[in-house]
Amino acid sequence: MTTAIAKLGAIVVASAIIATAALPAYASLGPQKTLVVHSAALQSVSAFDAVDAATAARDPYTVTKPQPTVATAAVFRASTINRFTGATPPNQGYSGAAVLEYAAQFVGKVPYGTGNSPDTSFSCDGYTQYVFAGFGISLPRTADAQAALGVVIDQSQAVAGDLVWWPHRHVGIYDGAGGMFNSPTWGRYVEHASSLWGAPLFVRLTL
Repeated sequence: MTTAIAKLGAIVVASAIIATAALPAYASLGPQKTLVVHSAALQSVSAFDAVDAATAARDPYTVTKPQPTVATAAVFRASTINRFTGATPPNQGYSGAAVLEYAAQFVGKVPYGTGNSPDTSFSCDGYTQYVFAGFGISLPRTADAQAALGVVIDQSQAVAGDLVWWPHRHVGIYDGAGGMFNSPTWGRYVEHASSLWGAPLFVRLTL
């Protein structure tokens, strides 16, 4: 009888050891806190990853400030809701002065982003596309594709309404006085830059 009890005790101890070994490592640490990740947050992260990938593939404009994280981008978006009250459509024929007047309506009101509408955001090429569309001129997306629709001219020949183009990087609308209207980079709004940097090319559209 004693031997049977001893064997039974050994079996119970062995079973306890096996059961303990089979548990996950964290199971012996007491009550655990569970990290809850909402599906909406995951979708938001995925959406921003997709936007970043599309932006990089579309127009590798070198930014001078870090791109916002998902959290800061959401805050930035929320802060711009209803800030834009709408632009007055061009009420005159196409001219350099008319283009600048229309382009100026978005300054300080529409944030940089990947869009081509003042209701959302303007990328650099989305901004030029939208402004020229107001005059019935259809431009494609990407800075390089837009520049391909014109001819490169010397800066001394450039006038208001011509494109200012940094190949593979950026595009804006020349103001005729050494500056430009453009949608610059993340964390900023459409702006009028009073001077240009580097060595841009000037493009006269031939549409």
